[in-house]
Amino acid sequence: MGRKGDFNVLGEVSRWDLVTAGVVLARLDTDPHLSFFTATEEPTVRALADLLVAQHDEPRVPVVEMMDKRLMAGETDGWHYADMPEDGDAWRQSLSALDEEATEQHGKGFAQLPLESQAALVQAVQDADQWRGFTAKHLWSLWTRYVCTAFYSHPWAWNEMGFGGPAYPRGYKNLGLDRREKWERPEADASDPVPWAERREQALRAQEKRVGTPRPRQPGVENVVPKRSEPNHR
Repeated sequence: MGRKGDFNVLGEVSRWDLVTAGVVLARLDTDPHLSFFTATEEPTVRALADLLVAQHDEPRVPVVEMMDKRLMAGETDGWHYADMPEDGDAWRQSLSALDEEATEQHGKGFAQLPLESQAALVQAVQDADQWRGFTAKHLWSLWTRYVCTAFYSHPWAWNEMGFGGPAYPRGYKNLGLDRREKWERPEADASDPVPWAERREQALRAQEKRVGTPRPRQPGVENVVPKRSEPNHR
């Protein structure tokens, strides 16, 4: 049971136009056999995607399968940073670099590392200016754009947010603060998935990086990729 209780966006399928419904429902039936990512790259990209969206248990949103289909079809964002290769090549090179970094530091590939070591390696990319030949913030953008686009285009993620799916042709009529459509659900669990202390620390770290002035560290506050609430897949 997630933040929106028993909400299931698929109960609204009959209200969507046929083409839109077909597009959304196709995301529930992805081919588990990858075409773009190689057998060597697959464990690494799966571990990275799971880490970025905190998916460590089944059932999972098929993020990698959706990314694989997109990259195989050449469906990019239509642009890339001038100092980065084309998206497909950037994915291949960065996954190889991530495995090389893991092997140099721990003697095994990224996918074989415990979660804490994976998180530390990925956090190092997020915190760096340059990382193994990449502008780190541009590489971080590539990873998160593809992973988050796949994750948040899937109906299971919509269930977690309480998103009702495409508004056309149904539309919305109950506009206003705390007014809901009949199909909308209030939060069953309104607790903040990222506690205030972690959000404060993230903001202070970002400011420190901007001004280049170190500050005293508070004991007990870890510099890790923050966790989010578990998805409501059912």
